[in-house]
Amino acid sequence: MNNIILVGMPGVGKSTIGVILAKMLGYTFVDADIIIQNQEKRLLKEIILQEGVEGFIEIENRINASIDGDKCIIATGGSAIYGKEAMEHYKNIGKILYLKIGYETLSGRLHDIKGRGVVLKEGQDLKDIYEERCPLYEKYADYIVSEDGLNVEETIEKILEIL
Repeated sequence: MNNIILVGMPGVGKSTIGVILAKMLGYTFVDADIIIQNQEKRLLKEIILQEGVEGFIEIENRINASIDGDKCIIATGGSAIYGKEAMEHYKNIGKILYLKIGYETLSGRLHDIKGRGVVLKEGQDLKDIYEERCPLYEKYADYIVSEDGLNVEETIEKILEIL
C-alpha cells in the first residue's frame, strides 16, 4: 500500500498539512477523527465524556485499525498511538510520518485542549501527554519531520524531500 499516515501531537497541523499534501500528490485526504465522529455519531469530546479516556482509546483503536485506502494521506488523532492494533495496521498499509514540534511551540498553539477533544487522563496536563506520547510517535515513525521554526509551506517542502 502507498498511504502516508500523519501522527503527532494535537495542534501540529496534521489535518492542514494532510489536505495540502493530498492535493499536491493527487492522493485522497482522510481525517481519522472525522471518521470516528461519523461512525460514533458524536463529537470526540462527547465520546471522551461519555466513555471515559480508556473507552475512547478503545473506540479510536478499533476504527483506526479499520481505515483502509490506496494513495491516501491519513491524519490521525494525537492519541492514535495508544492503539497497538491501529498502529500495526497503519505500518502495514503505508509509511508513518511523525510531525514533531517542540513543547514551547506546541503550548503556544494549543489553548483549549479540553475543547479540542484531547485525550487527557485524570491529573494530566499538556506537558504530561507531550512527554508520554513523543517516544511512542518516534517508535512507530518511518519518518520524522521537525516543524520547529518552519511555516506550513516549509514543512510540506521538507516532507516532499523525504518522500
